[in-house]
Amino acid sequence: MDKIIVSNLSKAFGQTGVLHDVSFTVKDGEFLSILGPSGCGKTTILRILIGLESADSGRIVKDGKDITNVSPAMRKMGIVFQNYALFENMTVLRNVEYALRKSASTKDSYDRDSAKRKAEEMLALVGLSEHINKKPRQLSGGQQQRVAIARTLALNPDVILFDEPMSALDVDTRLSLRVELKELQKKFGNTMIYITHDQEEAFAMSDRIMVMDAGVIHQLDTPHNIIDHPADDYVKRFVIRNINIKINSLIQFARAAEVTEEKR
Repeated sequence: MDKIIVSNLSKAFGQTGVLHDVSFTVKDGEFLSILGPSGCGKTTILRILIGLESADSGRIVKDGKDITNVSPAMRKMGIVFQNYALFENMTVLRNVEYALRKSASTKDSYDRDSAKRKAEEMLALVGLSEHINKKPRQLSGGQQQRVAIARTLALNPDVILFDEPMSALDVDTRLSLRVELKELQKKFGNTMIYITHDQEEAFAMSDRIMVMDAGVIHQLDTPHNIIDHPADDYVKRFVIRNINIKINSLIQFARAAEVTEEKR
């Protein structure tokens, strides 16, 4: 079943075209990655989906309803940004509580006590119970991103958008967060749309991948089909070649580690 249907989306900033007649669907409960280099239009799609930008033309349908001109608060979508967007003067717990008490979609459902209980529950899910009284600056980057994820999940959106949420994190943290995100998706059943320029990340996490460049879609398919049947030379070059480079680098690193260990 289609959760979101995007039809003929176009957007320009001044004289610069960013999206050119883009159409795609997102299935209910799937993890869709939008993969492409910087400036390809992927973040613009995200901002239009949640209502932070308006398209010049095109239509967005969610759950059978046209939301093209609906306010962000009424779209039942959440977003996790790369820079976390946490309030530095608030504790971890207060960051999540504040979202529950102030968001248009939840403010009528929570008083102070119930918001606190809900915030504690969500922070426990992402493994931050022992850090609830700390300020964001006292946390690592990965922990701050977990706070941002807990805050978004607390608002109970049925679609969560991620704007390159792991690009500033170290490798080990990214790997652990990938696993956690997939587990959270299974638990809550959210549809997730994930923006990234990292091929390995997209292929490790996604049910389907939308490969973009210069405001157009080159291929939208499963990771397996993209590897076996790339749609054009761009997909071969940007996706397949870069994945092979990363795999070869990992193999070389592993072999070097083995040689070092043998010498010891």
